[in-house]
Parts: sequence; structure tokens; C-alpha cells
Amino acid sequence: MDNETQRKARARLKRIEGQVVALSRMLDSDTHGCVDVLLQISAAQGALGGVGQLILGQHIQSCVSEAFRSGDESERQLRIEELLDVFSRYGRMGAR
Repeated sequence: MDNETQRKARARLKRIEGQVVALSRMLDSDTHGCVDVLLQISAAQGALGGVGQLILGQHIQSCVSEAFRSGDESERQLRIEELLDVFSRYGRMGAR
């Protein structure tokens, strides 16, 4: 993963960390309704999805592209299987 992607991912994760801490405070204070908490949970999940997309995009641009450029059939197949696994897991995460 390149430095720029790492920097962006870390910055986003710090914001998400803040969201999760705020969620915990919301629960502790018991002054927010269930809908407010659920909306904040949804926002945090969306933010995590954004980090995942950022990293996945970088992976495709670097590792997957390189595997296809290399001409190594086994490396290409490995990267395709990795992507299929990632897409499968993302699909299950969204269904929860």
C-alpha cells in the first residue's frame, strides 16, 4: 500500500474512532434516542466502508494490476480469487 493511501486511511480511521467514542458517550448519557444512536452507527459503518473502498482501490491499482502485467497465470488467478473473496465478504457484511 502506498504512503498516500496509508495516510488517508489512518486519517479516516481516526475520525471513525472519534465517532465510536461519541457513540459510547451517547449510550452512557442516555439522553439520545435509539434512532439517534442507530443513525450514528450507520454513519460509522459507512465511514468504515469508505476506508475499505480506498484500500481496495489501491490494491486493484497496484497488486492486481501488477499480477496482470506480469504475465504469471498463477499470480493472476491468486489475485482474482482474493478479489472474489473480498467481494463475497463485503456482501455478507452489508446484509447483517
